[in-house]
Amino acid sequence: MEPCSCDTFVALPPATVGNRIIFGKNSDRLCNEVQEVVYFPAAVHDNPREHLQCTYIEIDQVPETYAVVLSRPAWLWGAEMGANEHGVCIGNEAVWGREEVCDEEALLGMDLVRLGLERADTAEKALNVIVDLLEKYGQGGNCSEGRMVFSYHNSFLIADRNEAWILETAGKYWAAEKVQEGVRNISNQLSITTKIDREHPDMRNYAKQKGWWDGKKEFDFAATYSYLDTAKMMISPGRYCEGYKLLNKYKGNITFETMMEILRDKPSGINMEGEFLTTASMVSILPQDSSIPCIHFFTGTPDPERSVFKPFIFVPNISQLLDTSSPTFELEDPVKKKPRFQFKPDRRHPLYQKHQQALEVIDKKEEKAKTLLDNMRKLEKELFKEMESILQNKHLDVDKIVNLFPQCAKDEIRIYKSNISS
Repeated sequence: MEPCSCDTFVALPPATVGNRIIFGKNSDRLCNEVQEVVYFPAAVHDNPREHLQCTYIEIDQVPETYAVVLSRPAWLWGAEMGANEHGVCIGNEAVWGREEVCDEEALLGMDLVRLGLERADTAEKALNVIVDLLEKYGQGGNCSEGRMVFSYHNSFLIADRNEAWILETAGKYWAAEKVQEGVRNISNQLSITTKIDREHPDMRNYAKQKGWWDGKKEFDFAATYSYLDTAKMMISPGRYCEGYKLLNKYKGNITFETMMEILRDKPSGINMEGEFLTTASMVSILPQDSSIPCIHFFTGTPDPERSVFKPFIFVPNISQLLDTSSPTFELEDPVKKKPRFQFKPDRRHPLYQKHQQALEVIDKKEEKAKTLLDNMRKLEKELFKEMESILQNKHLDVDKIVNLFPQCAKDEIRIYKSNISS
């Protein structure tokens, strides 16, 4: 299953610089899938009987939801990765193992990402939200827009300003590991071994009944619920191991720019190319000092090496992110009409369209490629300098921040247009 990998990373003090937690994720999906960056404000839901339509199923709504910014495949309700106004970040990964994947429509792992962000103000509360919903509604359904059935179980990396949690699932069963310092990553395999800080109450009994564990030797979640030789996990050439090596290479000096370099790394396979490729990337800075704002960077375009990481900061009255929002088709959407996926609409948002046009130009003209990439890096460096100033000085110009991400997207589009037309 390696071709459809994703990678999610977290670095905590003392592995980082400046007493910050750094979160990063590459979303690796089918190459023709558009990923959008969207914002949803906080909301109060007064009707106790209100239901919420997720990608495939309806669930009970909660009285209050938090503001979220999401990077998501444009066809679905949930998200591959995102953050909320309280500094909680979540990314998910596809995992497979001994427990069969359910074909029935339930909650997608990506739905659970958004639900965790909308309903929890700490990482551990988000874990609680996800496992409670998993127990009540289950996970399942097609994870790709089309007739190719692509289903999987999920693992999650959940971080806030103080700690991170790894949550890995097999059907309704799960194990969780708390991370309070250093580095940790997840990829497309179960990675929790014997350090289990929380778990499904029946997880061990179920494994025993299935004959996967004898009840005597030390319980190893990854070894029991998958086919992994966990002793070899850290020395295999797979993506999980390569990601771990990159994190450790920079341990003690990790900044948000370091995390971006890891996400851009092609030799390791972290930055994917081919039928499955890195369709979007995210990096978040979560200062442990709560008086300093969290900053979340998103590309909204494929291949982080040829994309711009644009910053987003939660403030009141955020401007809508129109240039990274895909067209909507309401009830005519082929995802909502049964039978599903009878045709595939054009979901490209304005930034995606210009990015793709610019790439076509630079793939043919080497000189233009250098100019374009230089201009993109210049824009990015200016943004990094500006964000570092906010982190150091703890000062926000709120009037400017409401338009921060939309303005960055417009500046990026302007660079693409000048290279396409010249």
